[in-house]
Formats: sequence, structure tokens, C-alpha cells
Amino acid sequence: MSNRAVELPIFAEGIVGFGPPPAASPYLVGGHCSSCDRWYFPRVDRCRHCHVTLEPGSLGSRGTVYSYTIVRTKPPLGLPQPYAVAYVDLADRPLRIFMLTDPVKTDDIAIGQAVELAVTPLGVNRHGEPCRRPYFKPVTPPRIR
Repeated sequence: MSNRAVELPIFAEGIVGFGPPPAASPYLVGGHCSSCDRWYFPRVDRCRHCHVTLEPGSLGSRGTVYSYTIVRTKPPLGLPQPYAVAYVDLADRPLRIFMLTDPVKTDDIAIGQAVELAVTPLGVNRHGEPCRRPYFKPVTPPRIR
């Protein structure tokens, strides 16, 4: 990724962190309730169960596709057409999240597939400015359908 691309803002601040250089691998940032041990993504201020203030925490960067859909209508915010979204069961936390999948491999996504987080320039933010977005990309080849 070019230096200019790295300077682009993340679509929504506070949802992605980056490990130390040189790899600077991305990971999801969520909220953790130390009282009832629940995790949230994206992070909210208070636990919806016990109302304790949440602490930020890493959710990791890997998961498994639980379900997905390919959207073939006109996309919002400069996303490619078509684009895919998936529910992903995270490997490091007891949490299922909803997120974009690899825009280049839209037709390769499959239920049960291992995925990992990536961040790339993709679309625009709410102000119409180019931005970077997190998405899950396949780690394993798709299963035969």
C-alpha cells in the first residue's frame, strides 16, 4: 500500500487497530465488559446487559464465515458493484460480526471459510472523501458449492 493510501482515514474511527511495524497487521477493536465478560463490535460506551463502562480491547483479525450475501444493487458510499457482506464468527472472541468481504473475490466467499482482516482504500466516507475500509478476505479457498 502506498504512503498516500496509508494516510487516508479509516471509514469509522476506533474500529481498527494496527500492530507494530514493519508488518503493522490490522485487528478489530471492540469493547469488553469486565463485569459480565461480554464483547461488543463496534464498541459502545456501556454494556447493554449490565451497564458497566466498557474497556477497549482487541477482537483479533481472523474468523470463519457463518453466512453471507452478495449485493448486486447500486452500492452506497462508492463501494464496487457487486459487493458482499458476511456474518463472521471471530476466532479470538465469542462474537459474530457483520462486515464487508474482499471486493476482488466477491464470488469466492463461502460458508465455513476461514477469513482474515485486511484494510485497503475502498469507497468514500460520509463526507464523500476517499477512505480505507476493513474487510475480511479468504484465507482458504472456497468450498465447492
